[in-house]
Amino acid sequence: MESICIEDRKNLTLVGATKVVSSTSNQAVVEIGDTNVVISGSNIEVVKLDLENKQVNFSGNIVAIKYMQKTEKTPFLKRLFK
Repeated sequence: MESICIEDRKNLTLVGATKVVSSTSNQAVVEIGDTNVVISGSNIEVVKLDLENKQVNFSGNIVAIKYMQKTEKTPFLKRLFK
């Protein structure tokens, strides 16, 4: 089960996270199963990370949230000898 809760566009709680792929001040990428959630804005920072309970809290100016399917990486040799 996953849920996203945004309070005043300043605080975001994401439940269902299995991994934080990356986090910068402008963007954070969180893995939820076979999907990545991209959080965009400014001054974004991880406030609380509890992967045991699959919960991540962010603060900052939240502008956008996007769901992206993870793409499978094709091995280099397979691409080379197509």
